Amino acid sequence: MQEQFDKQSLTEHLRELRSCLLVSFGAVAAGFALSYGFIRQISDWFFRPLIRVLPESKPLIFTSYQEGFFFI
Repeated sequence: MQEQFDKQSLTEHLRELRSCLLVSFGAVAAGFALSYGFIRQISDWFFRPLIRVLPESKPLIFTSYQEGFFFI
């Protein structure tokens, strides 16, 4: 297998890298699309421990819009 890589030219290496990157970006996009469909269940799962320790009848408050994205 190593001999095959030694015989490849730079453009062949770059072509292989491009195909690997496209597959990786496709997998990330598919994972994002799949998880976006379950965003409510995922956020409930992340917030459950925090809501459990909040005092009774106290809501979870974000003081700025982006704080909701940093709940981990």
